[in-house]
Amino acid sequence: MTMRTILLTARILSAIFRPQYFPVLGFLTLFMFTYMSMLPWVFKGAVLALVLLGTVLLPRWTTYFWRRASGLELHLLRHRENRYFPYLIGICYYVFTLHVLSRFHLPTFMSGIIVSALMIQVACAFINLFWKISTHSAGAGGVCGALVAFSYLFSFNPIWWLCLCILLTGLVATSRMLLRQHTLGQVCGGAILGSVCGFVGIIVPL
Repeated sequence: MTMRTILLTARILSAIFRPQYFPVLGFLTLFMFTYMSMLPWVFKGAVLALVLLGTVLLPRWTTYFWRRASGLELHLLRHRENRYFPYLIGICYYVFTLHVLSRFHLPTFMSGIIVSALMIQVACAFINLFWKISTHSAGAGGVCGALVAFSYLFSFNPIWWLCLCILLTGLVATSRMLLRQHTLGQVCGGAILGSVCGFVGIIVPL
C-alpha cells in the first residue's frame, strides 16, 4: 500500500467519523436495536431530524458562514486559537437541542446521549485553552463509553461491539496522526476524555 493510498484512507476515515455524527448514530442505534424500535416512525423521524439539525447541520452551517465572513480558510481551523468559536457554536446548539428534546419527554438515557456529547464539547473547549486535543478521538471514545453504559442499562454483553468500537477509535486516532492534525498524546487524551464523558453522561442523569 502506497503512502498516497494510506493518506487517502485516513482522510476518508476522518470525514466519515466526525464527532458531530455520533449523537445521530446513538439515537439511530437505539431506535433500531432496543424496545424503542416499537415507537411510531413519525416520532422517531422527528427526533432524528431534530438531532441531525441541532448537532450536525446548524453547527456546520454557522461555522461555514462565520469562516466566510471572517475570511478564515478551512485549514486554519487546525490551529488551536481558531477553534474557540466553533466550540462555542457547537455547545450552544447542543444545549438548544437538549432543551427541545426535553419537550418530547424522552427517557433520560436518551437525553444522556446529548448530555455526553455536550460534556465532550465543553471539556474539549476548556482543554483547548491550554492544549490542542483531538475531538475526533474524543467523539469515538464517547461511543465506547456510551456503549458500556447502555450495556449496564439493558443488561447485555457488549464485548464484540466494544471491540469493534475500540478498533474504530484506534483507526480514527491513527488517521488524525497520519494527517498530522494531532500527536499521539492528543489522540490518546481525546479518547480517554470521550470514554469518561460518554459513560458518565448516560449513567449520571439516571
